[in-house]
Amino acid sequence: MILTVIDGIPLYSTIEEALQWGNSRMLTGYHTHVYEGQTGYMGGSSHSTATNTSSSTSSSSGGGGY
Repeated sequence: MILTVIDGIPLYSTIEEALQWGNSRMLTGYHTHVYEGQTGYMGGSSHSTATNTSSSTSSSSGGGGY
């Protein structure tokens, strides 16, 4: 289940979902974010790795608890 989207990247409630998303984009591993008090999982070993593979062209403006 997707908890939210951060910088165009979905934040999942399970590690398995994050790894599947990452694998489909040639990423390995996962990293975590806390969203509304709950730990969420995002594909890619770091947030910068995940966002570099996103098709999103918006720039990161900081903020958001990571």
